[in-house]
Amino acid sequence: MNMGKRAWLLLAAAPLVAGLAGCGDFWEAPGSGSTSFTVASNENILVAPGATTGNTSTITVTQSGSFTGTVALTCTVASPSGAVSPTTCGLNPASVSISSSSTAPTSTLTATTTSSTTAGDYTITVTGTSGSVSQTISVCVAVGSSACSTAASTSGNFYILNSSISSGSTNTIAGYYISASALKAISGSSYTLNGVGYAVAMAPNGKFLCVSSTDGVYAYPITNGALGTGVVVTQDLAYSIQIDSTNSWLLEAVPYPGGSGGVTLNAVNINSSNGTKILNSSIPTAGFTVANAYLPLGQMVISPDNKFIFVALETGGTIVVPFNSSNPLPTGVTYTYISADNGGSVLSVAVDPSSTPRLFYIGQSLGDTTGKTGGLRAFNYASLPSISEISSSKIASGGLVPNFILPVATPDYVYVADGTGSITGFSVTGSGSSYTLATGSTVTAGDEASGMALDSTGSYVFEVSWSGSPYFDAYTFDSNTTGQLDSQVTSTAPANSIAVVAAP
Repeated sequence: MNMGKRAWLLLAAAPLVAGLAGCGDFWEAPGSGSTSFTVASNENILVAPGATTGNTSTITVTQSGSFTGTVALTCTVASPSGAVSPTTCGLNPASVSISSSSTAPTSTLTATTTSSTTAGDYTITVTGTSGSVSQTISVCVAVGSSACSTAASTSGNFYILNSSISSGSTNTIAGYYISASALKAISGSSYTLNGVGYAVAMAPNGKFLCVSSTDGVYAYPITNGALGTGVVVTQDLAYSIQIDSTNSWLLEAVPYPGGSGGVTLNAVNINSSNGTKILNSSIPTAGFTVANAYLPLGQMVISPDNKFIFVALETGGTIVVPFNSSNPLPTGVTYTYISADNGGSVLSVAVDPSSTPRLFYIGQSLGDTTGKTGGLRAFNYASLPSISEISSSKIASGGLVPNFILPVATPDYVYVADGTGSITGFSVTGSGSSYTLATGSTVTAGDEASGMALDSTGSYVFEVSWSGSPYFDAYTFDSNTTGQLDSQVTSTAPANSIAVVAAP
C-alpha cells in the first residue's frame, strides 16, 4: 500500500479515533501537566589544554509536572575531526533524585584534557534517563580558544502540531523556545485544537498561524508568542496549507473525493493581521486531475517570490501551479507536471528560501538511478514553467522515504529527513543555471521524521518525528564541519507530532 492510500485510510478513521481517551501529553518534555524533567547546564566550558581548573559546568535537573524519581546521568563527547588526545567527560554524581517541585538536584560535569589535546570546540552531550523518558542537553567545550561557536543560547519561538490521526492522543499546538540548552514552554502552551490536526502554516509576518483539521482551517493570533483563540477560516478538509508572502492569501490543498485522482487548490483572502477570512470575499478555486495522485499531509509550498505553488502527489508526481497575489488561481490556470521518476512516489517538496530562488526540490522513494532507495531531486527554478533538472540530481538520500526537505541559505545546504532515522545534508554549489548537489554528513533522527523548521535566529534546526525516538531534536550547525548538524536538545517521550513551524 502506498503512502497516499495509507494516509487516506488513517484520516478517514480520524473522527472515530479522536473520540477515544487520550494516551498522554503532547510529549513529556517540559509543559503544563507533563510528568517528566528538564536537564540544563549553567555555562559552556572554556579551558586550556591540560588545565584542571575552570573545566566544569553545573548540570541541573528540574521537575516538570508531577515527576518524582531517580534520573541517571551520562555524557558523551563529539570531537573535531582528527583530534589528538580528545576531551573526555565525567559526571559527579552520576544520578540524582527528585522528590518534589522544591528540589532541583545538580551534578558537576567535568571536561578532562591533556597538554596534547587538540584545540577546538568539543560537544559534550549530557543525557538524563528515568525509565523510558530521556532528556538531553549539549555543552560546548572550547579547548584553547576564546569562545564556543557550536551551540546557540536562545532560539526563537516554534510551534509543533500534535495529531491523533491514528493513536487517539490529544490534538494540540504546543509552543516552545530554547533557553540555556533546555526547552521552555511559551506561556499558555499547549493549545487544544478543534478536530484532528492535518497541517500547520506560519504567517510570514509572525502575527498568526493557521491549522487545518477535520473541523476545517482555524487562524490563531499570536501575541508575545502566545496563541489566542482560534477562529474558523474555512470548513475545507485541507491536507496542506500555506500563507503567501503578502500574508493575504491562505492556500489550501484538498484531495479529490475518495482521496485519489487529483487535488483542488483554494485561495482564501485573509486579514494580514489575524488570518481571519475577509468578509464576503470570493474564494478562487482550481481543480487538477492527475492520474494516481494521492495528497500527503503538509507537502505543498509556495515560492518566496509568490510566483509558484508546488504540490507533492505521491505516485501522481508533482505539479507546479502559477500564482499571483493580485489574481490567484485565475480561470483556466494550467500546471507544469513532473512525473515520479522510476515509478516512485513523491513524498516531499521544497524551494530555496531566497527571494530569488535558484532551485526547487523533490523528495521521492525510488528516486536514485538504481531505483532502490529514496532520492533528492533538484530543478532550476528560473526555467519554470519549463523543467530543467540539474545534472547531479537523483542523489540518494538514505532509506526509502524522504519525508521532509529543508533548504537553508547559511550554510548553503539542503537537509532531507528520511523515515528510517536520519537527516542527510547536501551541499549546494554553483551559480546561474549550473548547480551541483553533493552528499555531506548524516545525523540521527526519529524513525518517522515528519517535519523540520529553521529557527528565526538561524542557529537551530528543529525536527519532529511521528514515531521512533528521539521524537524531537534541536540541532545547531557545527563550527568545524560545514553543514554538519549537532544534536543539542532532544525528547524521547512519544509525541505523535506531524509538523513544526518557526516564528519569523
